[in-house]
Amino acid sequence: MSQAVRENWRTRALGHLGWLRGTVGATIGIAIAGLVTWYALHLFPGDHAKALPFLVAPLGASAVLIFCVPASPLAQPWAVIGGDLLSGAIGLVIGHLLGDPWLSAFVAVGLAIAVMALTRSLHPPGGASALLFALGATNAQPWDWTWMLPIAANVLLLCGVGWVYNNLTGHSWPHRPPRVAHAPALDYTREDIVAVLEESDEVLDVDVDDLDAFVQALLNRTRARHGAS
Repeated sequence: MSQAVRENWRTRALGHLGWLRGTVGATIGIAIAGLVTWYALHLFPGDHAKALPFLVAPLGASAVLIFCVPASPLAQPWAVIGGDLLSGAIGLVIGHLLGDPWLSAFVAVGLAIAVMALTRSLHPPGGASALLFALGATNAQPWDWTWMLPIAANVLLLCGVGWVYNNLTGHSWPHRPPRVAHAPALDYTREDIVAVLEESDEVLDVDVDDLDAFVQALLNRTRARHGAS
């Protein structure tokens, strides 16, 4: 293996947001969330709590966002907590109200998306939470509200690990966009960026302040290149 190939592999694994960092963080997060949730459920008397799952599937998708793209608006703590828990509760309610799994599934997911958008907690795994709980509520043995215990424990524990791990590895979480100093010669403002985004037909998965910082860095690089030529 050549030096260039080894260096490229090392950069991809250990770089600014290398895959190894996300892999280790998600592994630790899921392991701790599962272990502590399992232990907590077994503290309850009786057999019902012990029969609940110690991990729920949407947590895997949440882990990808928290540890691999910690700056994304979709990966912030309120998005993770609100998106997963609100959507799970909506799925449970809709499943019990409608009874039919097919009908409950699409109503719950659609309603969850609307609620996440309105509460500014848009989180893609929330759609999976709504679907999971809507189907669970229409089982032959319908899920009750105790099924919210494992997902609540999972999500809160994962966020706790995400807060510690991301900050220890150099990524502020909750994400804090960099401060931007505008050059006097430039006549655009942050409000201009907001206006352009609002006029666009596409939703960009990037914070306005991060986009502002990116534009400034791009302009500074362009000025430096032209100044050096």
